[in-house]
Amino acid sequence: MALLGIDLGGTKVASAVFTENGSIIEKNITFLGNRKGADVGRLISEKICELLDSREHEGTEIKSVGISVPGISHSDSGTVWAPNIPGWEEYPLLAEVKAVCSKIPVNIDSDRACYIMGEVWQGNARGCRNAIFLAVGTGIGAGILIDGEVLRGSHDIAGAIGWMALNRPFRDEYLSCGCFEHYASGAGIAKTTRTYLNEDITYSGDLRKIPVEKITSHEVFSAFEQGDHLAATVIRQCVEFWGMAVANLVSLFNPEKIILGGGVFGPAISLIPAIKEEASRWAQPVSIRQVNIGASSLAGDAGIYGAGYLALKNWQE
Repeated sequence: MALLGIDLGGTKVASAVFTENGSIIEKNITFLGNRKGADVGRLISEKICELLDSREHEGTEIKSVGISVPGISHSDSGTVWAPNIPGWEEYPLLAEVKAVCSKIPVNIDSDRACYIMGEVWQGNARGCRNAIFLAVGTGIGAGILIDGEVLRGSHDIAGAIGWMALNRPFRDEYLSCGCFEHYASGAGIAKTTRTYLNEDITYSGDLRKIPVEKITSHEVFSAFEQGDHLAATVIRQCVEFWGMAVANLVSLFNPEKIILGGGVFGPAISLIPAIKEEASRWAQPVSIRQVNIGASSLAGDAGIYGAGYLALKNWQE
C-alpha cells in the first residue's frame, strides 16, 4: 500500500509516494515554467496519472492522494484560490483530479495546514496536540494545531497571518498582502531593502552593486552575514516583527511548540534566539516560558509530508 502527496508551490509541483509509516518511496519535482490556469491543473493530473501507473507496474498500489495548495482550499466546493497562480481564483481542482483518480480518495488542503500536519507526522511536532508552524517564504502563513486538530475557520482561511496587524497607522501598501507580510516575508525583505536604498543616497555597500529591481531576500541575508549595516537594519526590523507575531500566537493559543519554516528559515535559523528574546518582551509571561520555539526538521519538504499525511488520514477515514 502506498500514499501519494502532491505539494503545489508558486513555481513547482513536488510529488512523493509514501509508505504508511512515512518513508518516501519515490519523489520528483516539476517546474511550472510559464504555465497558468488550467495548464497547472492538467500538470497535476498528469503527474498523478504517471505515478499511479508507475506504482501499479511496481506492484505497489496507491490508495489515497493528498494535495497541498498555496492559498485557500474550499472544502465545501473543492475549489482553490491560489494568488500566485494566474487563473486560480476559484479553480475546480478537486473535480479535475477526481476525474483521473477513479475510486481513489483525494483530499486537498492549504499549504499552511499541510506544513503543521507534516511536522506532526514526521517532524518536530510529533507527539504534540497544540503546535504552530509559522511559514515565512515569499508570503507568510501559519498552520495551527489545537487539541490535535488543524484550525481551519468557518471558511477555511484560518492561519492567514500575513494580514496580522503589527504596525500603525494603516497604509495602502498593506492591502495586497497584509501588514506582517509586507515587512517580514521574503518578498517584504526585498521590498524594504529597495525602499532603504532609494532613501539612503549615502549608502555604498554591496547591495548598491545589485540592480535595485533584482534584489531578493537571498542577497539581503548574504550582505547581513558580511556585516552590512543596511542589511542589518532590515533584518533587525524583521526580527521585531517575527518576535511580535510569535508573541501574539503564544498569547492566543498557548502552544507547546512554534516551528519556524519556509524559505526564509533557511538563512534566518540563526536568528531564532533573537526572535524568542523579542517575543518574550510581548507575550503572556507564563506561556512564553513554556513554549519551545525552533526550526522545522523537514525544511522544504514539510508541505509534501503534510500532503502525504493528508492522504493517510483520508484513507484511514
